[in-house]
Amino acid sequence: MIKNINEQALNLHKKLKGKLEIVSKAKIENKHDLSLIYTPGVAAVSSHLALHKNLTNEYTIKNNFIAVISDGSAVLGLGNIGPEAALPVMEGKCILFKHFANIDAVPIVLSTQDPKEIIKTIIAIAPSFGGINIEDIAAPACFYIEEELKAKLDIPVFHDDQSGASVVVLAGLLNALKVVKKDLNKIKIVVSGAGAAGSSIVKILHKKGANNILVCDRDGIIYKKRSGNTTYKEELAKITNFKIQKGNLSEALKNADVFIGVSSPNLVNQNMVKSMNKNSIIFALANPIPEIMPEKAKHAGALVIATGRSDYPNQVNNSLVFPGVFRGALDHKVKKITMDMLVKAAENLSKLVNKPTVDNIIPSIFDKRVVKVVSSAIK
Repeated sequence: MIKNINEQALNLHKKLKGKLEIVSKAKIENKHDLSLIYTPGVAAVSSHLALHKNLTNEYTIKNNFIAVISDGSAVLGLGNIGPEAALPVMEGKCILFKHFANIDAVPIVLSTQDPKEIIKTIIAIAPSFGGINIEDIAAPACFYIEEELKAKLDIPVFHDDQSGASVVVLAGLLNALKVVKKDLNKIKIVVSGAGAAGSSIVKILHKKGANNILVCDRDGIIYKKRSGNTTYKEELAKITNFKIQKGNLSEALKNADVFIGVSSPNLVNQNMVKSMNKNSIIFALANPIPEIMPEKAKHAGALVIATGRSDYPNQVNNSLVFPGVFRGALDHKVKKITMDMLVKAAENLSKLVNKPTVDNIIPSIFDKRVVKVVSSAIK
């Protein structure tokens, strides 16, 4: 199946030679049309904006225009494959912006992975755009880049690998907890992966009220002042693992209620699932091969299982979030996307599933209500 999809995708991309094109809103059928769209008429618009820069959104593409920017350092599950290889992914992202939220977006891939150069470049091109979506940039550089851009730009900046993933996970988890009849503030949660997605997931869960979270990276459970902790991992340690538990992922999962994996394939075995509490929840989101395959997790006793794949129930898909986030930011003239907004977006998203079941905790990306409820939270 995967081989067939891969072949079809290669053939389609080669045939199309790019999935995007620019289409004019204005017609040019005579000299008068040309004089309005370009010279001499456009000079009047430029002169007006030179005096009133704050009106740029009212006269240009900026009002509905997003830059989707990557350095190719962490593309999908493929790793650091460079800007050229990242381009088709960014193209696809732009199509989703247009299809689901009617937002115009342009893919931009950079030939540098130096965080300061990336920040400088994005700031330099920012006047053209109504928002910046940074994508597939490896941690920890992505944290620094996002923080600096948010501080220096007056347009919304969103790192989908972080915040998009966290919103869908929280939405799905809220519904999964309804299925297993447990409370967020009374359960033990283990997160595997302390990169972009894992860090953001921990922060949004903490914001919503989770107070017993363990985070594991390749060196085991993260705790305060652990040798080798980065600044960002030390920040995670401040809101997790209050009992200073040490050990590996297997030890962390004992008596846990929820596992959320945003790490590597096949990290979790059936014995580890069996060591969790009854009616456990497994979000195995490594793609395309999850931390544990759903069949194995179910056989080991997990009740609700989600993956990042479309061939299993409960797909955790960032595409449920980023179109609505930017639709809301652009429509409501939001300059900073806050954690409170993202929590509200997750709550709204979860409510689209009226009666959650084991195999239905997350709405479909094709549910036409999705963009509306997410965008309504961004204000």
